[in-house]
Amino acid sequence: MSQDVLTTETNRRQLQQIIAGLTDGVILLDPDQCILWANDAALAMHGVERIGDLGANAKEYAKRFALRYRNNHPVPAHSYPINRVARGETFSDVLVEVTPAADEETMWVHRVRSLVLADNRGEPESLVLIMDDVTDWASAEQRFEKTFAANPAPAVICRLSDLRYIKVNPGFLEMTGYARDQVIGTSTYELDVLAQAENRDLAKQCLRDGTTIPQMQAELQLPAGGTKQVIVAGQPLELHDEACMLFSFVDMEPRRKVEVALRQSEERFAKAFRLTPVPTLVCSASDQVVIDVNDAFLDTLAYSSEEVSGKTIAEIEVFHDKGARTRFFTTLEKTARLDRVDVRVRRKDNELIDCAVSADTVNIQGSPCYLLVLMDITERKRTELELVAAIEEVMKDASWFSRTLIEKLANVKNVNAPQLPSVSFTDLTARERDVLELICAGLADKEIAARLKLATNTVRNHVATVYSKLDVHSRSEAIVWARERGLFSSAWRPKTQG
Repeated sequence: MSQDVLTTETNRRQLQQIIAGLTDGVILLDPDQCILWANDAALAMHGVERIGDLGANAKEYAKRFALRYRNNHPVPAHSYPINRVARGETFSDVLVEVTPAADEETMWVHRVRSLVLADNRGEPESLVLIMDDVTDWASAEQRFEKTFAANPAPAVICRLSDLRYIKVNPGFLEMTGYARDQVIGTSTYELDVLAQAENRDLAKQCLRDGTTIPQMQAELQLPAGGTKQVIVAGQPLELHDEACMLFSFVDMEPRRKVEVALRQSEERFAKAFRLTPVPTLVCSASDQVVIDVNDAFLDTLAYSSEEVSGKTIAEIEVFHDKGARTRFFTTLEKTARLDRVDVRVRRKDNELIDCAVSADTVNIQGSPCYLLVLMDITERKRTELELVAAIEEVMKDASWFSRTLIEKLANVKNVNAPQLPSVSFTDLTARERDVLELICAGLADKEIAARLKLATNTVRNHVATVYSKLDVHSRSEAIVWARERGLFSSAWRPKTQG
């Protein structure tokens, strides 16, 4: 064996001993592309245990392992790192995905560099591939890429070394109208995301220092002209071993539109509230504290604004009847609205007025409130009472009226007011029911006494008891009560004049 060959073999053994324990994977090749040796790390990075499983040479290696670039494009066989080093090329930081041909589910990511060792004459003597297993790093980066792209919040990433944007997500493109190639590679001087920032000097200093940029309002220039109000924040991070700044944004335009619409709605409500001639008040739903009243309310109830604002409905005694007030708000809490409930309202001077009160639940600045509208029906009530009194006067002897006339008179008396629970027909005794039936038939007390073979005074006592139990005060009201419940339909027949 010649001295040169012996020297070469000795050098290789020493080299192998040196690199055998390295965590980096190392593969040695002859200039004729034969794979001579690989350390354990290189074998593990390919999922094999013997050097022969890598293939005898570069050509067999290409058959046993499929390589792809990180952009998912296949690596042509002539561009495999093992072929490139066999041609004597030197390169560094080539990222490839390595998949065994026999197991397409398994994949590693290698960062590969080459080394050409020359003999003392300068001729290539050994070719070396050195690789790092960066699968975990690549997986984390891939997850980041997917998360960044899927994040609905607009974002861009700027490289701090040259202040150029290297990544942009769809959210930013959609918000601004920029195309991807209008952002990638552009400097922060050309597309300044911190323009018009409320604390621009602080933001720029944080960007230069690579520290967190706190949230602040800013204004983005749009490619089609004009600007967009945003909230911007910056978070430093490392990407591809380079210091970067992640800018994230909140589009203020939807919020601004909502605020404008809300303000306009509130202005319209305020104008309608002030100008309506009907007394109206707004109180909190929780404790009925008066929040606001209109001029018609103040004029009608003779209060000043200071005397009612901040007071509860109970304190200013708007409702004459405390029980009616309790029932009103209890029902309103359950139903959320009421329509034309008859209520007696007390003015500041203690004069009572009859009102039909309607109420609805509204939200004001996020809090539930009640809107009460008071329609003064005092004159209408007075007219109705006068009409009812006249009806009762002429109906004292109902025997003179036909069924049709009694029904019409009953309709006149029937007012639109909330019906309260009343006594049941079964609460009357049998004799009282007989008396009520004959009242509805239009008989006078003497006629009822004759029909039931009772004394007139006894009939009058029964009539008084019926009135008390039914909470009515006259024959006409008793007839209306029975008619509304469909009682004694056979009793409704015309009276014949004798």
